[in-house]
Amino acid sequence: MQTSDFSKDYVEHTARDEPQWMRDRRLEAYSLYESLPMPHTTEDDLWRRTVDMRTQDYWRRTRRYLRGFAIENYQTTANGNGDTSVQVDEGESVYVQVDGTPQHTYLSPELEKKDIYFADLHTAIKERGDLIRDYFMTKAVTLETSLKSGNFASRNAFDALHGAFWNGGYVIHIPKGVRIEDPVRVFIELSEDQQADMSHVLLIAEEDSQVVIIEDNSSAKPDSNGLHCGAVEVFAGQNANVTYVQVQHWNRQVWNFASQRAVVSKDAQLTWVTATFGGRLSKLNQAIVLDGTGSTAQLLGLAFTDARQHLDVSTAQEHLSPYTSSDLLYRTVLKDRSQTAWGGNIYVYPGANYTDAYQKNDNLLLSERAHADTLPGLEIEAHEVRCTHGATAGQIDADQVFYLMSRGIPYDLAEKLIVDGFFEPVMERIPMQAVREEMQEFVSSKLAK
Repeated sequence: MQTSDFSKDYVEHTARDEPQWMRDRRLEAYSLYESLPMPHTTEDDLWRRTVDMRTQDYWRRTRRYLRGFAIENYQTTANGNGDTSVQVDEGESVYVQVDGTPQHTYLSPELEKKDIYFADLHTAIKERGDLIRDYFMTKAVTLETSLKSGNFASRNAFDALHGAFWNGGYVIHIPKGVRIEDPVRVFIELSEDQQADMSHVLLIAEEDSQVVIIEDNSSAKPDSNGLHCGAVEVFAGQNANVTYVQVQHWNRQVWNFASQRAVVSKDAQLTWVTATFGGRLSKLNQAIVLDGTGSTAQLLGLAFTDARQHLDVSTAQEHLSPYTSSDLLYRTVLKDRSQTAWGGNIYVYPGANYTDAYQKNDNLLLSERAHADTLPGLEIEAHEVRCTHGATAGQIDADQVFYLMSRGIPYDLAEKLIVDGFFEPVMERIPMQAVREEMQEFVSSKLAK
């Protein structure tokens, strides 16, 4: 491939058919990208001297694992030969994308009558440019923000890279008062070797609306080298009810970088489920902003790593308004020599009194060489709040295994039962039975390897 896929000329060429505001945002992001060092391309001493402490802390558990990564190995445009393994049910509202190229978008006639807008992002910019301009990389994934979770792009070259070279992704806009009972399915897939997926997701739910999105990120081939550098923005309007489920099972050759943000307005409810099973290395940044009295958010995460997989998750629960609540529960199972890191912060801003926030990260280690770091944190600038956190990490309980085996259950099945029980507190809070069954299948396949 040509390195021009990640050059200024390529940005300008990509933006040729886009409105001026999008071209300006791409070029601004590219300028920032040029000014930021990739974490693995700077010597340790120079890194410590030239990068601020927040950036050093942000990358310290993952930086050295990036040394095999080279951006010039990937291309952002597909050759059109990508195969897909996606099976779509007839009549189901669905979006399918392969190697950054939309393959299929379908919205049921019933939902079309409700004026729901559902399209790939490139089409949406042409058809609903004013709407996209108001939300795209402005309030959530942004180059300039005063939120305490920080300007991720200012210390994360991968976010700036995405802002300049994003390609693909989708938009769903739910008008005021419209409530969708059946989930909308999304399939984003990597197929060809050395392909980059730069998808941008924009979910806008207006006042008194309801929507459930189930998104599947996968690889069509088990050995194709790939890169995912994506972003998700979720906006829950006043009294909206939004559920967003993302299941990631890239193959073992995919580098996975993602920034995800949600803004939750007055009396709105957000349920966000993140399941991570695949990838060579994953660096995930997730922040929710409770920006209205009475807003609530539930963040559920489960992950299963094995072999030499590396997973690093940073979360932020930001309470800007009083009488808001958030609840985070992340559970991870580790096998072999895999490593995980989770760092979560609860921020309570001045005036956000009567905040109720909780975060919990639990890790179950199935081998002595697996390793988990967990770092919860609180930053509170208001009175009359209840904010707590917890974290655990430990080996599988030998007494539990012995108890099950003493009743005739073989070791492999005993281990599976314990893992299933460990994930159950997360599973039982996932609203869709079909999604729970799919996740259980991934867990079983991991244990079987």
